[in-house]
Amino acid sequence: MMSRMFGFEIIQGEPNRAARCGRVLTPHGAIRTPAFMPVGTQAAVKGLWPGQVRESGTDIILANTYHLALRPGAELVEQLGGLHKFMGWDGPILTDSGGYQVFSLAELRKIDDDGVTFRSHIDGQWLHLDPESATGVQNRLGADIIMAFDECPPGDAEREVVARAVERTVRWAERCRKFHQRQEQALFGIVQGGVFHDLRALCAERLIAMDFPGYAIGGLSVGEPHEKMVEVLGELVHRLPADRPRYLMGVGMPRDILAAVRSGVDMFDCVLPTRNGRNAYAFAAQKPIRLRNEQYRADERPLEADCPCPTCRQFSRAYLRHLFLAREMLGPILVSLHNVCFYQRFMGRLRDLIPTGDWATMLAEFPVAGAGGGDNGAF
Repeated sequence: MMSRMFGFEIIQGEPNRAARCGRVLTPHGAIRTPAFMPVGTQAAVKGLWPGQVRESGTDIILANTYHLALRPGAELVEQLGGLHKFMGWDGPILTDSGGYQVFSLAELRKIDDDGVTFRSHIDGQWLHLDPESATGVQNRLGADIIMAFDECPPGDAEREVVARAVERTVRWAERCRKFHQRQEQALFGIVQGGVFHDLRALCAERLIAMDFPGYAIGGLSVGEPHEKMVEVLGELVHRLPADRPRYLMGVGMPRDILAAVRSGVDMFDCVLPTRNGRNAYAFAAQKPIRLRNEQYRADERPLEADCPCPTCRQFSRAYLRHLFLAREMLGPILVSLHNVCFYQRFMGRLRDLIPTGDWATMLAEFPVAGAGGGDNGAF
């Protein structure tokens, strides 16, 4: 299953521990790990020019199969030269399978062992998505890394429901593997199992037997406490092959990323930097800044004094607050840009300190990643 144009190498690890720095090699360049992927759901990181995303230190972005399949359609993207050309991004791209979006729209779908039949959230038309069609859409889009179609059960699902989801995920992964057409694309399997350690271990074992070039961990950060997520990762991550990248899907709070990196996870994605940025919520090393608060009305300081991003170099908290209160579109753009830069600065510092295992310095520089986590990330 290993693509001839894909590889992973560990550059250096934490002494006698799980965290590691590495590089994922793709046809469109290398990805430094641990890596954070900004989410470009509909082939755009909301509000940001591709060059701004690249200048933030981002190596790879994520796009969404479900949304792109509905609009503008994979056929059109393929006709126009593939996703990289279509969206003007020349670096690596990962597309998710669309499974999470289908399952999160529970009132719009019907599921069976063959796949999922669902109503489009755009026009209400009934559509069908299964392992073959999800893989085929991703083959047409042309991302460097694509994901197997899986079933993501709710975070509070009963064991029986989670066990059925694991069985479907494994069967569907094999169908994706057989249908996958483009060897320049790396197809990752997704480990499900909720908070049940034995189901996670079973899912991982069966996927590892299929020899995927990378393994994702799905179904976390869906409502379970931080401590439970850490417990699941502690039991699971070491079971995944050390010579393949490990990707924790949809997890984005700094303290969650730090804990996962310490467990041996390499890749992350989340909508938080841009979603919260559009809602006047700025991430910062000490604690998040909620710009609508009155305390920032006349605050001349940048969001962070030592942040090199364009927003912090030029604009004050007072000005940013004014933009949001005046409903000027520049406000969400500037704070989203800062947030993406914050995440890349955070990941870069992790890569610096992993070889020494100096977590005390990491927490001193980024208290927001400590036990309190700043807050829950909601805006």
